Amino acid sequence: MFFWVPNAITALNLICGSLAVFYAVDGYLGMASVLILAAAVFDFMDGFAARLLKAYSSIGKELDSLADMVSFGLAPAAIVFTMMEFTLFGKNQPIMDIHGDWSQWLALYTCLLIPVAGAFRLAKFNTDDRQSEQFLGMPIPANAIFFASLGLILEWGTNEVIPNIILNKFVLLTAIFICSFLMVSELPMFSMKFKNLYLKENGIRFLFLGATILMLIFLQLYALPLIIIWYVLLSAITYLAAIK
Repeated sequence: MFFWVPNAITALNLICGSLAVFYAVDGYLGMASVLILAAAVFDFMDGFAARLLKAYSSIGKELDSLADMVSFGLAPAAIVFTMMEFTLFGKNQPIMDIHGDWSQWLALYTCLLIPVAGAFRLAKFNTDDRQSEQFLGMPIPANAIFFASLGLILEWGTNEVIPNIILNKFVLLTAIFICSFLMVSELPMFSMKFKNLYLKENGIRFLFLGATILMLIFLQLYALPLIIIWYVLLSAITYLAAIK
């Protein structure tokens, strides 16, 4: 009876992701980034609604992946493409007006690794029974939030040095390669789903949340990319500690 509720929320995720692409290619990185964050909220809410209403469906599962591909694969790639435009040419412009050499075009199109890796990440998640309790590889929403946070900093950050760091060809290329690799990797990453509130069973989650709150208090907007980096590092440390 209520199967339409989570699917409608997923549709809002897809709408936000599609709008993010439109804004990103026009150079409005701040608005595109906000829309990606809104899509992430809807992505959480559709799963929550499905569990609450017990409204699971095969269509909902497929729709969720398709929406995620746009919102967390294509949209962040569009943001990175525009950031690379600013880096290489100092402005955002229609793609047919770009006049660059082969190395500049290669740098621009490297952003396509993000949706390609994201597609493999989603396909693996949908067919891998090992990911019921944890993730294998960085979740695609985390990838999108990382790049969206860079867009937010460029749009509304007040520090004059950090934009010069972000809008650096080698920094952007490194971020693309690392995030794409992490999405298709086998690195176990913890889920934020709480089955209970016992410290022993959720210590890693409480540690992550505590550090996240502190970073948001003291660093505010600049904390967002660091939170994703902290999530990856904490997952890696937990994995290495477990295999020793």
